[in-house]
Amino acid sequence: MASSARPIVTASLSSAPGGSSAGCGLLGGVGRRGRRNGDVGVGGSAGDVLEDNPIGRLKVFIYDLPSKYNKRIVTKDPRCLHHMFAAEIFMHRFYLSSAVQTLNPEEADWFYTPVYTTCDLTPAGLPLPFKSPRMMRSAIQFISNKWPFWNRIDGADHFFVVPHDFGACFHYQEEKAIERGILPMLRRATLVQTFGQKNHVCLKEGSIIIPPYARPQKMQAHLVMTLRVGIMRGARASLWENFKNNLFDISTDHPVTYYEDMQRAVFCLCPLGWAPWSPRLVEAVVFGCIPVIIDDDIVVPFADAIPWEDIGVFVDEEDVPKLDSILTSIPIEDILRKQRLLANPSMKKAMLFPQPAQPRDAFHQILNGLARKLPHMQSVYLQPGEKHLNWTAGPAGDLKPW
Repeated sequence: MASSARPIVTASLSSAPGGSSAGCGLLGGVGRRGRRNGDVGVGGSAGDVLEDNPIGRLKVFIYDLPSKYNKRIVTKDPRCLHHMFAAEIFMHRFYLSSAVQTLNPEEADWFYTPVYTTCDLTPAGLPLPFKSPRMMRSAIQFISNKWPFWNRIDGADHFFVVPHDFGACFHYQEEKAIERGILPMLRRATLVQTFGQKNHVCLKEGSIIIPPYARPQKMQAHLVMTLRVGIMRGARASLWENFKNNLFDISTDHPVTYYEDMQRAVFCLCPLGWAPWSPRLVEAVVFGCIPVIIDDDIVVPFADAIPWEDIGVFVDEEDVPKLDSILTSIPIEDILRKQRLLANPSMKKAMLFPQPAQPRDAFHQILNGLARKLPHMQSVYLQPGEKHLNWTAGPAGDLKPW
């Protein structure tokens, strides 16, 4: 490891399915690359996180499902509480104690179905999504039979948290996810998901893109995260080939000083992972390191609230070979401005799911996203006898009982 007094870039480029780990490189230096015009919607005011208070702006009714859909699964395998898909669990817990919850479904703006679809884990702790479609279909059948609210507009005022690699396509391999497509029963609902890639079949219009779950206490304690050995492809493979012996200190290992290096670094390289999202983006923001986002089609978390253009650097995948000149050409005043913005506690809050919840954290950013979608468009309401969803659509395996 190079001395902390000299410019370095360190990257851990390991990845694995069931966890889209895109390594961030660390650069203690200077650089500049403008964002591609029109690629990312930015909302923050004057470089700050958009400050909206969702309390009083919406009411959410939480379906009381049998515990087999949520709590019993965690009791059986509490590892679900610690992986990067755990937002679905902590979102449920947050809503149960939130001021936006209503016990009167007639006054609800949104309906929430708490299903923990990522808690079917392998012995190694990787989520297996193969049962998830059946589990989700079963939950929707349950709520549609017990309550009238799903049926009146085919779920258009319902939202679901689906933090799989490829969201509601429910598969960790992209080609299989594309082949499956979004579960037909969810095509009118709003999806809250980590997966965000423009013009992709697994991202439906109106979805709310969130950061992956990172344990807040783990961030605060600067513990070392162990990454699984996996496959380097695309932008990460290009980084390795172009810079393994150059300006950047890049490896396929995860150094024990990883978080400390992030805090000292100026830039953190965040190429796309197994899927185009990564916990490294969260880590970079939390540790005040300018994220260098290398993914042509990424939709970043809370793009309507977090000023990503002001705090990060976006680099086209085809420009990776020129990354050293791109970063070292950024004026120092631009770097200092980005660092000052990243030092704002609101940036870190918006990327984390703390317990208990805090104002302007990721929980509240999701609520803000839901509130900004109100009132529901008149076009979502159905005429008598009108139906949009086909309950028998999808692969034969998805139609089996769960």
